[in-house]
Amino acid sequence: MERKWWHGKTAYQIYPKSFYDTNGDGIGDLRGVIEKLDYLQELGVEIVWLSPCYCSPLADQGYDISDYYNIDPRFGTMADMEELIEKGRAHGISIVMDLVVNHCSDEHEWFRKACEDPDGPFGQFFYIRDWHEGEKLPCNLRSYFGGPCWDLLPGHTDKIYFHAFHKKQPDLNWENPALRKVVYKMINWWLDKGLGGFRIDAIINIKKLLPFRDFPADRDDGLCRFKTMLAEAKGVNVFLAEMANETFHRHDAFSVGEVFDEKEEDLPLIIGDNGYFSSMFDFSEKLIGMDARGWYAWKMPTAEEYKKAAFEAQAKSAGVGFYSNIIENHDEPRGVSHYLPEGENSDAAKKMLGGLNFMLRGLPFLYQGQEIGMENTVFTTPEQFDDINTLHEYQVALNAGLTPGEALAAVARVSRDNARTPFQWSADENAGFSSGTPWLPVNPNYREINLASQRGRPDSVYEFYRQLTALRKSVEWAETVVYGETVPYLAEQENLMAYFRKGERTLLVAGNFQNEAQSMFLPTTVKEVLINNLNCFDADAGSLRLGPWQFVVLAL
Repeated sequence: MERKWWHGKTAYQIYPKSFYDTNGDGIGDLRGVIEKLDYLQELGVEIVWLSPCYCSPLADQGYDISDYYNIDPRFGTMADMEELIEKGRAHGISIVMDLVVNHCSDEHEWFRKACEDPDGPFGQFFYIRDWHEGEKLPCNLRSYFGGPCWDLLPGHTDKIYFHAFHKKQPDLNWENPALRKVVYKMINWWLDKGLGGFRIDAIINIKKLLPFRDFPADRDDGLCRFKTMLAEAKGVNVFLAEMANETFHRHDAFSVGEVFDEKEEDLPLIIGDNGYFSSMFDFSEKLIGMDARGWYAWKMPTAEEYKKAAFEAQAKSAGVGFYSNIIENHDEPRGVSHYLPEGENSDAAKKMLGGLNFMLRGLPFLYQGQEIGMENTVFTTPEQFDDINTLHEYQVALNAGLTPGEALAAVARVSRDNARTPFQWSADENAGFSSGTPWLPVNPNYREINLASQRGRPDSVYEFYRQLTALRKSVEWAETVVYGETVPYLAEQENLMAYFRKGERTLLVAGNFQNEAQSMFLPTTVKEVLINNLNCFDADAGSLRLGPWQFVVLAL
């Protein structure tokens, strides 16, 4: 494997709107990120991915971009961004931005010009089709946020446009070389500023199966989910290779793809040496229990399902490249509320889950608040939801026959809003996030779960994560932690997740995924206990007794 500058890093995602507010308007800003660079450095972070802070009407919280070359005034100025890049570098931190180029905002200049002249050059930047009321739509694909993927082109009664997501997010036509050229120009403009790279949003969606056609309906609405089309679409590799060669590779930039529905044989092309991306997120665990009927039908993952998914992903990427490993992000519920059994959110359990994920081969990606064990928030009415996808899924649940209370409970457990509540800095008003009214209410548990109460306390979740990042950078163990092979161990033992990291030396990573003690066989003598989330270690010749939720990293 070709060694890259980013291989040994620990990455951290910031959702700017909810990270830290410096001007009291209730919205986090770039100055807030700048002020917290010392904190991120202390945590051991060396790559920071910022969710979108470009100009946007926020129909999908910034993933609808109206100007790729400017910072939204809510978050600050271009001068703030330039200062963040510069000061981040001084702290040993590379700043990574979101690259959202499957679609733009309907308020983007390109789309406005397309509406003015659908048959002109900018009309070719989008998928615009002739259509008259009463006619059949070009295809029956369902948008990710519900309803058909087609809407009337503003200002026209005889033309429609295609959107895979919200109707305010028209899809860009990647078949058009002129569109691709301006996208690459924009990417290079940012990289020339010193940006460390990009996280690439929803990128497999850029290749459509053309000409558009219908697919078998999978719900009573007569529509079909988007991924059915993606399974048949061919040729996305041509676009991805071109983009990488024209942009990322020229700058030796870090790039991480949000890649769903990739074809297994394409993995070496995506994340292998000189792949399209430096890395891609491992969503194997996220996919556990998903149901095409909707969120209301999803089943929560078990410990055995989590272990199986993680090990299969590690085997798939072995000898190919690096996954970016996560337990949560801005599009998911809090990991400790999703992967741990209900009511089992003890500090020990949180550390166990985080440690098992962090120590896998690949790039560990923490999401803001994960390092202090932030949990899902509380919803008592559907009016409290901000996320458009949650509101859509609530209606799907009602349509399926659930009562309002059942529908609320079903979608609340996986709502994206859970991860978007403000960071809990302290037990002060508004969790120390803002002196104003937060745009999204803080989690009521902020007085118990916050950074101020954990910083410097050796047994805290925060200090545990600092142990993990320190081990990844240690002179003695970095080679094994970063490049060592992942070898599952005792995979058949229920509610035990254990694996070796084998490189220059051998580590044994083990976590007891239950609230009862259990014993495991030790293959050889333990030389040193490097990390332990409990204040006890019960081992004798050939056996280790793990307490409830105990997690250990052992040098053998």
